[in-house]
Amino acid sequence: MSDTSTTLADSPQSQSDLQTLAPAWHMAGVLLLLVGLVGLSMSMRAGHTHHRLLGYSISIAAEWLIVGFIWLGARWGGPSLRTLAGAIAPSWRSILRDIGLAIAYLVVANILLGGISFLLARLLGPSKGGSLQNMLPQGGLENVVFLLLAVTAGFCEETIFRGYLQRHFTAWTRSAVAGIAAQGILFGVAHAYQGLNMIVVIAFYGCFFGLLANWRKSLRPGMIAHFVQDGVGGLLLARHALR
Repeated sequence: MSDTSTTLADSPQSQSDLQTLAPAWHMAGVLLLLVGLVGLSMSMRAGHTHHRLLGYSISIAAEWLIVGFIWLGARWGGPSLRTLAGAIAPSWRSILRDIGLAIAYLVVANILLGGISFLLARLLGPSKGGSLQNMLPQGGLENVVFLLLAVTAGFCEETIFRGYLQRHFTAWTRSAVAGIAAQGILFGVAHAYQGLNMIVVIAFYGCFFGLLANWRKSLRPGMIAHFVQDGVGGLLLARHALR
């Protein structure tokens, strides 16, 4: 078995792992920036269909701002972006393997999420706060910027949640399970503009991404899957909605 397929464990973090964490004030800054991003998302995506391009652009800028702040954290002893990304070998064999893992992950995760969505709809009724329809692109320019947003989400959100937050929560709690669960919950809350049901579904999705990152010891499969889900999936949904 390769070293990239280590199983999930609750073993304590080593002293060297704890020493590479960013200071508490930096974590607080990342969380405050996330709160600001959630607020912007809810205010700009709640029914304002004519502001899609502006909403896409602000979301792109905000997510890169948070990643930039994480990057600056390395100056104060925190992990570098390269450290957070994990094992990302440049060989074609490794790239193709991660693409295959991303596709397999999407198939399994979406089957599980479909079941969770069904159960939530039965228990809580249909979600009433979602604005996904308003977020879908219409026209060539919106499609291009939407894909840029999907690339940004794939890289930035995986870096923020599965890289930075999961690493810190795991070290602080000394539990991989707790670290994965904590970042997954925050990932769901960060998508509050999609409604209560979707917060729960996306929280599970974030946990699934966390399991993938923990198992592969790399963010690359999750980044690929995240882009495909948001970008390709979003364009297909938009095309279907316009029919």
